Amino acid sequence: MAEIQIKSVAKKFGDYQALHDINLTIADQEFMVLLGASGCGKTTLLRIVAGLETATTGEVWIGGRRVDHLAPKDRGIAMVFQNYAVFPHLTVFENIGFGLRMRKLPNAEVAARVERVAGLMHIDQLLKRYSGELSGGQRQRVAVARALAMEPDVILMDEPLSNLDALLRMEMRAELKGVLAESNTTAIYVTHDQVEAMSMADRISVMHQGKIVQAASPIEVYRNPAAEFVASFIGNPPMNFLPAQSKGDGKWSVAGQVIDGPKTGKPLTFAIRPEDMRPASTGLTATAKVVEPLGAYLLVTCDVGGALFRAVLDSDTPVKPGDRLTLAPQPDRVRWFDPETTLAVA
Repeated sequence: MAEIQIKSVAKKFGDYQALHDINLTIADQEFMVLLGASGCGKTTLLRIVAGLETATTGEVWIGGRRVDHLAPKDRGIAMVFQNYAVFPHLTVFENIGFGLRMRKLPNAEVAARVERVAGLMHIDQLLKRYSGELSGGQRQRVAVARALAMEPDVILMDEPLSNLDALLRMEMRAELKGVLAESNTTAIYVTHDQVEAMSMADRISVMHQGKIVQAASPIEVYRNPAAEFVASFIGNPPMNFLPAQSKGDGKWSVAGQVIDGPKTGKPLTFAIRPEDMRPASTGLTATAKVVEPLGAYLLVTCDVGGALFRAVLDSDTPVKPGDRLTLAPQPDRVRWFDPETTLAVA
């Protein structure tokens, strides 16, 4: 069992508070992604779990054992970094087996482990090559294979695919998730790329300003964001936001249109994803400003009540810049936020 428990972890660098009271439990064999913009604290949190940083306060437990006082080598973890960190003077076989040699394992076991993980990563035909003869994607596979060969309880990955081109990233995402599932390893994966997070994670922890804003499954984070930050950070394009005024009894005025919502008199923010809008006879009145044909759909940037608003429409929708159109939200996809706290209220 390799459940990870992060208990009340905080980190200060001088006067700067990098992490605020982080509490997170990652289940055994779960693939957890820490997602956020640069400076949100995700890498700092990963380094604290790894033992490369010391928390100012709090505890880290792995497999029921407190590890925050242990050296990295004693925590049962392996790491994969953004810059591959493979040795150019060693062959692929020697790179993958390097940590095993340091543990002084028998040659037969080293060979067996290297061949097994090389097969998993589809680099078994490259074992005799030197890393300088490999492409970036192949070197990243070597780095992952080296980590897996250690048979760690936990594997920690810090933006391991960010140096690869777009097509190779897509290929590696699918492979990496499958390999980790097969290896029965608990994983923490740091990225700023929401596509990586959505496609790979069992759960996503969205981080902002040193805090975890929401930790949930990818579809839950996407469909039911817990805060305006999550709604604006997840999704491309992000959610639309419009101010709403209560008309009483669960009726709300949004850009001059009446929409059903929560039964409260407090002003709220109406939010809807662009793909959840449909042309209709009644709804929000919009003026198209920019129409972007994107193959299967149109991305239409509009003006709604003086606010920027985006809609994703069928590619055959007859619309051009300057056209007025009426857009109706799918009722079950509307979210409401408190403008003071920015947290979801419904």
